[in-house]
Amino acid sequence: MISADERLPGTPDPMHRWPGAQGVMIAGDSWGTASGPLVVLQHGGGQTRHAWKNVGETLGAVGYYAVAIDARGHGDSDWAPDGLYGQDLMVEDLSCVLKALGGRRPVLVGASMGGVTSLVATGEGRVQAAALVLVDIAPRVEPAGVLKIQQFMDQRPEGFDTLEEVALAIAAYQPHRQAPKDLAGLAKNLRRTPVGKFRWHWDPRFMSMRREMDKRLVRLEACAVALDLPTLLVRGGLSDVLSEAGAAEFLALCPRSEYVNITDAGHMVAGDRNDIFGRYVIDFLTRTVPVAA
Repeated sequence: MISADERLPGTPDPMHRWPGAQGVMIAGDSWGTASGPLVVLQHGGGQTRHAWKNVGETLGAVGYYAVAIDARGHGDSDWAPDGLYGQDLMVEDLSCVLKALGGRRPVLVGASMGGVTSLVATGEGRVQAAALVLVDIAPRVEPAGVLKIQQFMDQRPEGFDTLEEVALAIAAYQPHRQAPKDLAGLAKNLRRTPVGKFRWHWDPRFMSMRREMDKRLVRLEACAVALDLPTLLVRGGLSDVLSEAGAAEFLALCPRSEYVNITDAGHMVAGDRNDIFGRYVIDFLTRTVPVAA
């Protein structure tokens, strides 16, 4: 199922489409040459593959094959016909994409929701990865920060009247970021409804999924303990989702992991400080999954 809302002019077409679980098509972009080590980039809830564009270009330029995908129900990927967006389905989607890419052992880089998918996939042995990068996510997160995200995503389900209204909503949610000068750049995050409203790109049913946080914590802690691969946890110092205590708890569960705190970045670390984030990731990968000479 694809959204009935229209893509706005200027929205980049995906470079690739792969079959995911249950026939849902997964859209993606790539950078670099396919012969380089595969790095799969997974965005957070409410984001798209476009959140990784700068990071993907940086990785591709130094020899990695970076692939960013839209999660089901997000961006240019299909909406689930049954409206289901559970964690296991997203892991299955990832497995399907990796199979389509030749079954290679990837580096998994995941932010927030994408990080949880990556953690479950590796921690439960469902994907054999070469390395793991978790971006501002760990088993224990701050309820207030999660609630703030949910409230932002839940607002104006009927849509916005103008792009200016959209920009104001984003500015209120991310006051530490500079407001965009050109509102046309918002097009890739929006769709136009049949009555002319601007609505976010994701399936509204994604927000109605019931999330049992206690069971989630137990599952993710077990995944963290089971990790047996090079792992990097990156926290945004301004984040209200992952605290220092939550990061320390993960490091205790997974002693092999490394940790970086990017002090002037929020929850969307790569978007806030793409330059610094890219340097840390490339340093980590150069040591753990180097590009062949």
